[in-house]
Amino acid sequence: MRQQAEQPAESELVARARQGDNEAFEALYRRHAGRVNALCLRMTGNAAQAEDCVQEAFVQAWKKLSSFQGASAFGTWLYRIAVNEVLGVQRRERRRVTHLQVVGEEERTEEMEYARALGGEAGEEIDVEQAVRALPEGARNVFVLAGLYGYSHEETAETLGVAVGTCKAQLHRARQLLAKRLIP
Repeated sequence: MRQQAEQPAESELVARARQGDNEAFEALYRRHAGRVNALCLRMTGNAAQAEDCVQEAFVQAWKKLSSFQGASAFGTWLYRIAVNEVLGVQRRERRRVTHLQVVGEEERTEEMEYARALGGEAGEEIDVEQAVRALPEGARNVFVLAGLYGYSHEETAETLGVAVGTCKAQLHRARQLLAKRLIP
């Protein structure tokens, strides 16, 4: 039986990559690209945007590798870069979008907007990932980081640049919207 070569430790790969070893950085990319992509996809709700964010996160990680001090795991540091990239894209996107208000149009409730974003009516069967993607941006970001990836409220709030109370409220809001949509 053929034995596989042992995988180098992450700390060894980071040290080699810091010295300019492209193969070591490529190995780090292969180890983390899938999880970083999943994080970006869940936060953006858009595959093309997520792919761009992943690429930019790894470009930034390569450029900033000398500043990685090892106080946390490389993956944690990389996730932070990816989250910051997604937040930057979301900020730029918000600036581009203009909101038009039609005089006389009825205000829609949050639940109606959410159901419309999902492309259906309340009570229809829906995919969980689709339901998460359709959450309002703030609630989606908090839900992905705290609800799915296990960040504490404090870590999530710091990462997103919001107050801890806002983080808790957004997580509650996300859970309520998901429960209304997913639990008949």
